[in-house]
Parts: sequence; structure tokens; C-alpha cells
Amino acid sequence: MKVSLLKLAHARSGDKGDTVNIGLIALKDEFFPILTREVTAERVKTHFGEMVKGQVERYELPNLKALNFLLHKALGGGGTLSLMTDAQGKTFSTALLRMQIEISEQEAKSLGLV
Repeated sequence: MKVSLLKLAHARSGDKGDTVNIGLIALKDEFFPILTREVTAERVKTHFGEMVKGQVERYELPNLKALNFLLHKALGGGGTLSLMTDAQGKTFSTALLRMQIEISEQEAKSLGLV
């Protein structure tokens, strides 16, 4: 079954130049292994599509039950260089939480997601 990341995590994002930084934090400790397994750098890059021109890097922060993503070349040059309407990374966290992942119905039930 498909589950939105919004049910598993909260997120914060920001930017430095042309790079977006997204922190994805598990709502419960038991959700972190699912995030680690399902929310890969490749899937995040696919989720954002043409918005991210460069690579996506993922860092694991198990002590915080969080993942950190760097999305390179995602802001058209960034802040003052871009012609984008909003050339900052503040809204990328909300966009990532809309991403859906596939988990088994049994796993969803055991975690209280259904």
C-alpha cells in the first residue's frame, strides 16, 4: 500500500546558494527504519524531477532518527541569481512530505498506520 511521508515524518528545509537542504525526521522511532529503507537519494531525485539539476546526497542521523538530503543545483542559481519566483528552499520540505512510499499492508497495520 502507498503511504505519504507526512504520516511518518516531519521535515525542515533551507538553502545555501543553489543547494537545498532537507531534514526528514521520523515521527516515531519505529518509523525510522522505513524511512532509511524507502527514502533513498535516487527516489528523492525522482520525486523532484526536473527541479533538481544536480545530484542528491543523503546522510543518515540515526541518533536523531532523521535523514538529511542535499539537493544540488535545485534553485536556478539561488537567491539573487535566479529568475525563479521563489528561489529559496523553504518549501521543499513540504514537497518531500507529499512523496509516497510503498509498504506492505501488514507493516502498515503493525505500525498503526491503518
